[in-house]
Amino acid sequence: MVTVLRYAAFTSDPAGGNPAGVVLDARGLDDAAMQSIAAEVGYSETAFTDGPDASGVRPVRYFSPKAEVPFCGHATVATAVALAERNGPGEIVFGTQAGHVPVTVDDALRATLTSVEPSVEEAGDLSDVLDILRWSPDDLNPALPPRIAYAGARHLVLSTATRQRLAALDYDFDRLLAYMLERDLTTLQLVWQESPTVFHVRDPFPVGGVVEDPATGAAAAAFGAYLRELGLAQPTITLHQGDDLGRPSLITVELRPDDNRVRVSGNAVPITAPA
Repeated sequence: MVTVLRYAAFTSDPAGGNPAGVVLDARGLDDAAMQSIAAEVGYSETAFTDGPDASGVRPVRYFSPKAEVPFCGHATVATAVALAERNGPGEIVFGTQAGHVPVTVDDALRATLTSVEPSVEEAGDLSDVLDILRWSPDDLNPALPPRIAYAGARHLVLSTATRQRLAALDYDFDRLLAYMLERDLTTLQLVWQESPTVFHVRDPFPVGGVVEDPATGAAAAAFGAYLRELGLAQPTITLHQGDDLGRPSLITVELRPDDNRVRVSGNAVPITAPA
């Protein structure tokens, strides 16, 4: 029998953050079994891991209810905290489909992941996606131009000029699904800037069968790379996500001048009541 742990990531409140399924003993599970378990759990992702290999790297795979994804930040944080609760704090290196992702869990059981090498590219024509979101070009913030950012998974970053526009998320699910599949996008990272170091974000996730993700660590890492590319990097950036869903999440992004990789930190707690 497979034991599925349930954690809320990027929060200290089981009623907040982004729920993740965690399977710590995935030996013998094939792709179909993992996909079936993830669909039954119903969270935006469930992580499947096993003991470390001979080099000390612990393999991990991530499944949404609809498909496998190469990397998932919130499920990584949840898995690292679940392991630290059992084995004690320290560093774990996860072997993901995107590459090796080191995670350090401190004595307070706060996890910090270090992304794979990130990249940023031009977004191209936006007319289709703006129409799908029911946004106009005037809704965009010219100070934060659209880009596709990657730090383990690809995300289209779109920044709006007002918090009200971000709050009024109402998109065509099927059209956005098709748009994202054509472009190999995992989420859209929709952003409103409160200050140089504080941002509010929302992440539609139709490719995972989820209307919206309450906390997206992979997108947070990609967003850190995006800010660095634009020359807007700060040592520490705070992302607020999930507020509009009633599941507040807090994600910390760290950018170091001597390392292109992005560090993403947050708490995770077991879910003791239905999410």
